[in-house]
Amino acid sequence: MPVADTSQLTSGVAERYASSLFELALEHGAVDSVTADLDRFQAMLDESAELKRFVASPVFSAEDQLKAIVAISERAGISGFFANFLKVVARNRRLFALPGMIRAFRLIAANYRGEISAEVISAHALSQAQETELKAALKSVTGKDVTISVTVDPSILGGLIVKVGSRQIDTSLRTKLSTLKLALKEVG
Repeated sequence: MPVADTSQLTSGVAERYASSLFELALEHGAVDSVTADLDRFQAMLDESAELKRFVASPVFSAEDQLKAIVAISERAGISGFFANFLKVVARNRRLFALPGMIRAFRLIAANYRGEISAEVISAHALSQAQETELKAALKSVTGKDVTISVTVDPSILGGLIVKVGSRQIDTSLRTKLSTLKLALKEVG
């Protein structure tokens, strides 16, 4: 029997939840405040391996997930629509899809504003100046304003991986080392 493609399942769940959150936020003029809360929560996910594990883990009951997500939201000053959204996601045992929901919301919001969105993976958090420089470089290539969603992944060692639409630019040190390793094998 074939194994279900969980990434596609997660993606569908993420897009449905993100779309609902965006429609609600738009209806109430709260897109900016929801985006700010969403960014704050993403920063917490990027900084805490423990929170990342908690969100991804199926071991906790819906009740435990709900209590923890309420405490985390309150401590981070997250309120309003996004706090309620997090509660619904926890109650429905969909926390595992939260990173995808955040990415999908950003894409929907950027599309609504007529911008294009880029997903950036960096070995370290980018400074404001680096983000501004990256946005300017991407705008010169695409001709449109670009919003970026940065995910920190130390395993790429250095450099960036940038995804804009179907295009991907990989300048990560990990990829360069892999290419070099392969070239050395061919020579030897």
